[in-house]
Amino acid sequence: MRGLYALPPGVDFAGEVVRGLRERMADRPPEAMASVTIHCNSGQTLRAIEAAFHRGGAALLPRLRLIAELGTGAGLPSPEAPLARRLELSRLVAAALAAGGTAAQDWGQSVPALTRSLAGLMAEMQAEGLGPEALETIDAGAHAAHWQRALAFLRIAAGFHLGDDAPDREALQYRAARALADDWAAGRNLPAGPVIVAGSTGSHGATRLFMEAVAHLPEGAVILPGHDAHTPPELLARLAAGDEDHPQARLAALTEALGPPQPWTDAAPPAPARNRLVSLALRPAPVTDRWIAEGPSLGPLLAATEGLGLIEADQPAAEAAAIAALIRATIEDARPVTLIAADRNLTRRVTAQLDRWGIRPDDSAGAPLPLTAAGLFLRHIAELPLAPFEIAPLLVLLKHPLTATGQGDSATARRRARRAHLLHTRELELFLRRNGPPFPDAAALRRFGAASRRGRPAPGRAAWAEGVAALIDATLPLIADPGPLPLADRAARHRRLAELWAAGAGGEAEASALYAERAGDKARAVLDHIAAHAPRGPESSARDFAELLVQELQAQAVRADADSHPLVRIRGPREARTEVGAQPGGLVILGGLNEGGWPQALDPDPWLSRPMRRQAGLPLPERRIGLSAHDFQIAVAGPEVMLTRARRSDEAETIPARWLNRLVNLVAGLPAQDGKAALKAMRARGDVWLAHAAALAAPGPADQAPAAPRPAPRPPAPALSELSVTAVSRLIRDPYAIYAARVLRLRALDPLRPLPDAAERGNVLHDIIRRFLTPAPAAGDSPEFLAARLLAAADEVLAAQVPWPAVRMFWRARIAGIAPALARAEAERLAEGAPMVVETGHRLPLAGTGFTLTARPDRIDRLNDGRVVIYDYKSGTPPTARQVKAFDKQLPLEAAMAERGAIGGEPLEVADLRYIRLGGKGETTSLGWGDDLTGTWDDFVTLIGAYLSGAHGFAARRAMERTTDGSDYDHLSRYGEWSDADPATVIEVGRD
Repeated sequence: MRGLYALPPGVDFAGEVVRGLRERMADRPPEAMASVTIHCNSGQTLRAIEAAFHRGGAALLPRLRLIAELGTGAGLPSPEAPLARRLELSRLVAAALAAGGTAAQDWGQSVPALTRSLAGLMAEMQAEGLGPEALETIDAGAHAAHWQRALAFLRIAAGFHLGDDAPDREALQYRAARALADDWAAGRNLPAGPVIVAGSTGSHGATRLFMEAVAHLPEGAVILPGHDAHTPPELLARLAAGDEDHPQARLAALTEALGPPQPWTDAAPPAPARNRLVSLALRPAPVTDRWIAEGPSLGPLLAATEGLGLIEADQPAAEAAAIAALIRATIEDARPVTLIAADRNLTRRVTAQLDRWGIRPDDSAGAPLPLTAAGLFLRHIAELPLAPFEIAPLLVLLKHPLTATGQGDSATARRRARRAHLLHTRELELFLRRNGPPFPDAAALRRFGAASRRGRPAPGRAAWAEGVAALIDATLPLIADPGPLPLADRAARHRRLAELWAAGAGGEAEASALYAERAGDKARAVLDHIAAHAPRGPESSARDFAELLVQELQAQAVRADADSHPLVRIRGPREARTEVGAQPGGLVILGGLNEGGWPQALDPDPWLSRPMRRQAGLPLPERRIGLSAHDFQIAVAGPEVMLTRARRSDEAETIPARWLNRLVNLVAGLPAQDGKAALKAMRARGDVWLAHAAALAAPGPADQAPAAPRPAPRPPAPALSELSVTAVSRLIRDPYAIYAARVLRLRALDPLRPLPDAAERGNVLHDIIRRFLTPAPAAGDSPEFLAARLLAAADEVLAAQVPWPAVRMFWRARIAGIAPALARAEAERLAEGAPMVVETGHRLPLAGTGFTLTARPDRIDRLNDGRVVIYDYKSGTPPTARQVKAFDKQLPLEAAMAERGAIGGEPLEVADLRYIRLGGKGETTSLGWGDDLTGTWDDFVTLIGAYLSGAHGFAARRAMERTTDGSDYDHLSRYGEWSDADPATVIEVGRD
């Protein structure tokens, strides 16, 4: 037992490692097995080998170790925490960015992002045994100026970080591997028993050094996973020279150093014909011409692709649904199934689909800590200083399941307090949507606490609102400064806020759910970890701290507490080495086979270009592609495999993974060997599950409702008791909206995030005019005085009602631009009369109907001759005369009310109707008051009488100005199931 060994793709790697070892130890006493040491590439491999030993019955076990444990143990220095080292590097990065110049332009990333990539580069150099001197071998003059600047900084950072006493894990591992290799080569400190390395491909320098040292021991063996015996020797030489993106590239490098591997056991792969097919398909692009020469030797492709299926879905959701349907059907046959995918979005979709049937897969990756309740809560807290404290982030916090979970001295009391908290939060949301302000503060919470609930005091609301107001008062100072602060202070502020909101007013953080369960434990550990090493970092802005926190949270995952299904597993690509072949009769699904998913996209390196990496002796980025290709080659070698991909992502068309693309092209390109038929059969096996998933998602007969008609509900008479003149145009254009708002008393929710839109601007302008006219200016005031008065009113209203500084300045500038024109026109109006009504309410009952018409005119002036002029201020374009006659009847109806004594207590003679535009040039438009408008009242009485009597139904979208215009009630009327061309259907409502 000495040298390099291998196992082919598709076999049970862990089981064969154990079987081969037992065969070699069969002639030794049972206790000899305890002298064997097996070094594994990962914890998954270690556990799989341990389980394989247990399946063989009671016996002494070998010592199982991880290769990553090299350099650790008693008497050896402990490695520094990676975070601590990154924070030290971040001081250099922050200083370089603070110095200005071209560094910030060259790098274009945040301090945490740059530090993370820099720390990764330093770790890579240490794993390869490279010191700062390796960077001196790079010819800086041969590269662009920005690479030269990056290299100059990199040499400084490497000199600081890669000293002889560098306490990093990678450095300690390489030193340990080098020390063992040197000792064993000299015959010193040889191990007492056999040493085996299993599952590694030697992708890092320290690992490869250790593997080569083990292979030269008298009783040392290196067992390679997924060795392709069909790779030609000339290709192996080419791969060893540097074709890093091939699946056998790392194995070729070991083969060149240690010689061809021997079979560890006589195990044969379950699908040898498919292995040969995949081997040829994955040849490097420059030798693709070998397809023509070697393709015929593959034999019939229908046999080679037997047990291989291909799902090509239109969308990621359809891919996940098909995978879930396949998993469900497989376990119904009591067969195990493993989904192997690098795309975590896909695995989450599949998990959600399986949850429909109560199937919980065993997901080795667990849930990312940033996506758990505790992780999301900490992220929300970290993002508070990044934007103004608006309604949305406040409600996000208040509704979060961890907020206010520490109130009460018992679990029952805390649950009761939480229920009350949620009730008040929902009411607060409605209050803030309707009343604002956009940036709520403690005063807004206290106004909510004083508000009644349907005219009656709301129990507990005032005390709850006072508690939240106190939280806001404590929060605002802690998030007021998003700029650089000492990292320790920034971390302390973040933790203080998190515990404050988790506890709730008067609660205790330790009693809250913030640190409960596995996710809470890990969240606390992350906060403790950051706090412990924060003094070593530079000053941090709120944005940089939020990014640093996410980085640390992403490094953690939380395994589900609930029991998983024993037959369903979700694994990452690297775990294919131990999963494929481990479950006889099982199905392997390779999901997300698109470029950017598997293989994952390579991150850009801001520090070294590819030629610079080659000069420094560093591996090229393509090595990661080659390792992913090796994982694919192992995974696709299972006895039954389904390949899946989506043709489109959520945003654009996708590109098939290069390995899938080459496999499909090779099969399709060999028609003489039934290649096209084989490919058709592969797709047919996948289409079955696409169709099955679509059938499951399709609504059944009981779920299919007929399309709704265009509704015209007719409630019992009288349907309306009052209506404002401004709503009459809506009654004409969209009667259904009046029915929904006035009869059903439904109103659209105001936006969660108020915006300075046209409607808001119109409200503000009207308030400015009301302030300007209260008290009314005097006749004889100069235009200059009136303009100054208008701007003073604008300043007061804008300061009180427009919390957006940029918008406030912009609107003020527009008002200042038209103020002179408005002031001149106002002086002319004051010369011919004086305001008698400014936005006051008036009512006119219709005799014998029980209906009242209401109005709130913007302005009515009494002229010097006793007649009146009715004005309406418009922030937009005033309606035309034709629109007024047909639809926009506000001013004519106000005039009719004035003539009938509803305004001022006596009938008034109307001289004119006018629009004053609060935009453009501030012009005034006259409608007049002639015969074409005086009949408006009679038309209105006829119209409202038809609705009051029940003669008309309230038809939806009866005469919209444009068919593209929306209504707040389109979803209620089920618009879309019917069109504007459909006739309205009268529907009797409100009758028993």
